[in-house]
Amino acid sequence: MKIEGRIWKFGSDVDTDAIIPARYLNQSDPKELAKHVMEEERPDFLRKLKKGDILLADKNFGCGSSREHAPLALKTAGVSCIIAKSFARIFYRNSLNLGLPLLESPEASEGIKDGDRVRVNLATGEIVNLTQNKKFRANPIPTFMQDLLKDGGLILHLRKRGLKGKR
Repeated sequence: MKIEGRIWKFGSDVDTDAIIPARYLNQSDPKELAKHVMEEERPDFLRKLKKGDILLADKNFGCGSSREHAPLALKTAGVSCIIAKSFARIFYRNSLNLGLPLLESPEASEGIKDGDRVRVNLATGEIVNLTQNKKFRANPIPTFMQDLLKDGGLILHLRKRGLKGKR
């Protein structure tokens, strides 16, 4: 699975309130949530974001509360992948469950600039900076997780395979 897009670079400790401010959490419609993604962290983000663009961050991206609203808003807004030095664990799990791929790569986090164009290969973990003609590595996403991502997330993946969870 390959992804290509423009980089939006963020710093360390971007918390879920910065991704989607708490005042919008009374919304359940993903499209409504997406209208407010990163609006305080980077006001021009949503206006300039193109479907398929990629977020790049330093360490601990997605820290804070465990709400699924944050990765859902990013995915719905058009973010195709997030690369960071590290992620808050619950954000990491929520993102994959919702079908938003994440890669951890300290070298990419340090070597790629805002606005660069990159190509990501989830199967190999290769990140190619097309702007600077440089390559970076991340751990590849295992095949079974790639299938989950292709299906759009955990629930859609289970439905596609005819599995139903207990309630």
